[in-house]
Amino acid sequence: MNYALNESAKTKLSMWGAVKKIWPFVQPEKHNLGLGAIAIIINSSLNLIAPLLLGRAIDSAVVGKNYHAVFVSSGILLVIYLGAYLAGFLQTRLMGTVGRETLFNLRNAIFAKLQELPVAFFNQNKAGDLISRINNDTDTLNQFFAQTLMQFIGSVFIMIGAGIFLVWLNPLLGVATLVPAAVLIIFTRAISPWVKQKNSENLTTLGLMSAEVQESIGNFKVILAFNRRDYFKTRFETVNEENYKTAIGAGVANNIFTPVFGLCSNLAQLVILVYGIYLISTGAFTVGLLVSFFAYAVSFYNPLRQIAALWSNFQVALAGWDRIGAILEMENDLPVMVADVAVNGTSVLKFDHVHFAYPTGAAVLQDVNFDLQRGKTYALVGPTGGGKTTTASLMARLFDPIEGVVYLHGRDIRSYTPEERAQKIGFILQEPFLFTGTVQQNILYGNENFVGASEESIAAELKKLSLDHLLERFDEGLETKVSGIGDSMSLGQKQLIAFMRAVLRAPDILILDEATANIDTVTESLLQEVLQALPVATTRVVIAHRLNTIANADEIFFVNGGTITLAGSMEHAVEMLMSGKKTS
Repeated sequence: MNYALNESAKTKLSMWGAVKKIWPFVQPEKHNLGLGAIAIIINSSLNLIAPLLLGRAIDSAVVGKNYHAVFVSSGILLVIYLGAYLAGFLQTRLMGTVGRETLFNLRNAIFAKLQELPVAFFNQNKAGDLISRINNDTDTLNQFFAQTLMQFIGSVFIMIGAGIFLVWLNPLLGVATLVPAAVLIIFTRAISPWVKQKNSENLTTLGLMSAEVQESIGNFKVILAFNRRDYFKTRFETVNEENYKTAIGAGVANNIFTPVFGLCSNLAQLVILVYGIYLISTGAFTVGLLVSFFAYAVSFYNPLRQIAALWSNFQVALAGWDRIGAILEMENDLPVMVADVAVNGTSVLKFDHVHFAYPTGAAVLQDVNFDLQRGKTYALVGPTGGGKTTTASLMARLFDPIEGVVYLHGRDIRSYTPEERAQKIGFILQEPFLFTGTVQQNILYGNENFVGASEESIAAELKKLSLDHLLERFDEGLETKVSGIGDSMSLGQKQLIAFMRAVLRAPDILILDEATANIDTVTESLLQEVLQALPVATTRVVIAHRLNTIANADEIFFVNGGTITLAGSMEHAVEMLMSGKKTS
């Protein structure tokens, strides 16, 4: 399956389509959303009443020199403005809560989805881009719900109310004032898809820049070792320049509405000035009504200007949702199947006519058949790129065959839940991954058998499995601090933790993929002792280039050219390995 996000997310949602998709994440806050809507209606209504009262106060109080009425009208307007302020403050508080909760729900949903996706997804997408989607793109939606949404609704409400008042006060002048707005509506509908596209391009290049920074910093030791800072600098300049270009395009697109809306607002006010003065000269209009008319025109076109900026923000949010939705719509292509009747046989694991190829590559395995028996040690040898790690990944169901079946204890391995499979199959990689915490937390990670276990019971279990002497390599034993990147420890210490983590799970099959390739001989000797102390029923699968690592294997398989062949003796395996290197 193709999991490349930038290639798979071709279908762009419409505005209402995006709202329907986002709604489940907003729904828990629908109470605050409703109260916020009421607050914005109150705020907008009070702001719409004020110009009418102002115009009447001018006609009856100022023009008629009724100073008592001036003070009364001023007091009423002060109460109205204070009420509008309080409603606006409440709206801001409520929508801030909605934005934060939506952001929280979105990030949880994305992270939960990432936990469901297979290894192929992470092989096809850069970590930096995923981080950008989780951090930057979700934050655009937070800004939308916390600020843009209610401002947008409030502006629309005020604009509609102001338009109604304009037509009610004088239908002919009101219609003439609103004509430029019709031009703006047509312009906005025509230009919005282009604005969204420009923002989408900018978010994509931002994600690629984050990916480049993450990749370069993650490999900075290698860059320093080979003195290739120039390579790092050149690659960053390339992605930074691309992001700069798309940022300029997005900036132009986002700001294109404001001057056009400003021009139409000025034209509308010019119409009011010219035609309003004419109406006053004919006695059909008063000064107070003209002031009210100007106020309502401002109330109509100022929200339009705000909508111009808010609409750009809305397009940014939609572009961000396209990138977030691309992750949420991903489906795991490794579903748990209904268990069939187990096949007869004594093998702990069986490949039955297995074929495998990566989405964009040639076949790696073709019609492979072999059995692994309980308690035996098997070695997989072959040239680099021959398919050893792929075979081990199929054993652990990190991938599924494109044809054929892998059986675990006589059952299709696809019928086991991830929890069951992880309990039965241990996997130790060449580069172990550690979590920030302690040695104890790392070796017990994901092991339900030790939930709530005391330190004494853990120490007793380590001693039972002959793992207790490995703790001597750590200054504070189980309480030794571990950093997330593991730089505080040697590679050998990290590998010891990975071994203890796997052995404590008591797996039926333990796969070691070049697990001792980068460690010293003393640590390797310790790990060999650990392997020898495993229960006799544990099946071991060893992938290694060191001949001493596979010397004690019960059977050796040669993996190359899409086939897996039983090598027989060590001498024959060496001959096949040398021949495979020459022909590969």
